[in-house]
Amino acid sequence: MEQKIPFTKMHGLGNCYIYLDGVTRKLSIPSFPELSKQVSDPYKGIGSDGLILILPSEQADVKMRIFNKDGSEAMNCGNGLRCVAKYAYEHQLVDSDTFFIETLSGNKQARVHVIDGNVEQVTVDMGEPILERGKIPVSGGNAEESVIREKLTVDDVDYSFTAVSMGNPHALFFVDEVDQAPIHRLGALLADTHPLFPNGVNVGFVQKRSDSEVNYRVWERGSGITQACGTGACASVVASILEERITRDVPVTVHLEGGDLTIEWRSDTNHVMMTGEAKTICEGVFFTNECL
Repeated sequence: MEQKIPFTKMHGLGNCYIYLDGVTRKLSIPSFPELSKQVSDPYKGIGSDGLILILPSEQADVKMRIFNKDGSEAMNCGNGLRCVAKYAYEHQLVDSDTFFIETLSGNKQARVHVIDGNVEQVTVDMGEPILERGKIPVSGGNAEESVIREKLTVDDVDYSFTAVSMGNPHALFFVDEVDQAPIHRLGALLADTHPLFPNGVNVGFVQKRSDSEVNYRVWERGSGITQACGTGACASVVASILEERITRDVPVTVHLEGGDLTIEWRSDTNHVMMTGEAKTICEGVFFTNECL
């Protein structure tokens, strides 16, 4: 039997997802992982980096669940958080410009910046970065220690990386030019199957441009190369500070392929703040008679 599923397609810096509103309507879908794979397909679906559900929450104002294009569920998504915040405010799911969004990695506070009734920018308190090896997680070594400039050999080539989790695990490699970084090779080898990262890892490449600017590119686990990654942008700034490349408490502009984010790791709260755009692309109805 054919199903008709209303959707909104949104993006944060080109990181696009299909959003389903489960607050104003009941989502009677047996398998969200299978639906994510269907809608993400650019040829037989809509085309996206995955699927995000906006749901009622018992502990926050709204809840989000994130499914990658391969059907795996993610703990958090910075670009998705900003889009959920925009949708929730513009569709009157919340009654304030500051509210909380529940994720699998905890509740995140969002503040929308509104112009003429439209949300143009969103600031999200991404919380404290996770730096302990065992919690990121990264295999081996002391579970309570940080992973800073750790050596890694891949195909007889030596690299070093710093690991940070912002709800999602990230391995950050510092390079002279991100446009020449081995994104395809290391991303494909490390993101989903490498034993060093038991839960997979987002593989990021960071180029310092100044004390308040970095370039960042990413291969996301479960999705591959994406235009932007909000948690990765946060992790890139935290890793830059851990490696003493930039100083703390300075707003840093992170240049991604899809655009810019402003990230600040604050010493007074130990929280990472992220500010960036959120855009609606289109709304429609997805038709499927395939098994979910």
